[in-house]
Amino acid sequence: MTVLIDQPIWPAHNTLWAHIVSDTSLEELHAFAEAAGIPRRGFDLDHYDVPAHKWHELVALGAQPVGVREFVQRLEASGLRVPQRDR
Repeated sequence: MTVLIDQPIWPAHNTLWAHIVSDTSLEELHAFAEAAGIPRRGFDLDHYDVPAHKWHELVALGAQPVGVREFVQRLEASGLRVPQRDR
């Protein structure tokens, strides 16, 4: 099980946001999100948006922090990435 989390650097709605993805399966991602109390409405095709204040909690629950470049590379390698043009 590998759930990845990037840094909370994405501004929106008066806060910063991070993303979580799985490099294994969407089922794994949804299970992690549910266990962490992240609402399903935070899911956006291949990732969940998570507010900065949840970042440390998600890492403590097992999300692996990675840089943005590695985050995208590993998501693409998993075959789970939804290209921007398909959004």
